[in-house]
Amino acid sequence: MRSWKERLTHTVLFETGGLIMVTPLASWLTGHGLGEIGVLAVGLATAAMLWNLVWNRVFDIWVPTRQRSLLQRAAQAFGFELGLLIMTLPVVAWWLSIGLVEAFWLDFGFMVFFLVYAMIFNMLFDYIMRQRLARGKNR
Repeated sequence: MRSWKERLTHTVLFETGGLIMVTPLASWLTGHGLGEIGVLAVGLATAAMLWNLVWNRVFDIWVPTRQRSLLQRAAQAFGFELGLLIMTLPVVAWWLSIGLVEAFWLDFGFMVFFLVYAMIFNMLFDYIMRQRLARGKNR
């Protein structure tokens, strides 16, 4: 079981790393200013963290086991991303003064980036934590 300290460390490092990478890239790709995209990215990251708490709590009630099938895990991830997309799409369009279709593609790009980034980040984070825990047991 992970401690609250580890969960908090994971969340802060994940979001900070993601923002550092995605903000300049999104600014460059869209032609919107770094500050404008940066504020949007921070807002989306905050919404994602809050939605993560709500969605995963609801999903735990629907599927009350830690041994979930691949299909259940896919449904959990898809539900999270779809819910976040639906909630943030109007905000992205409004903030950047763009249409819903353009906002969808930008939001979709954020989603794809963070899916790939999450897989890589989580593998590295777990590897580092296993190494740290193993060193701590050998002392």
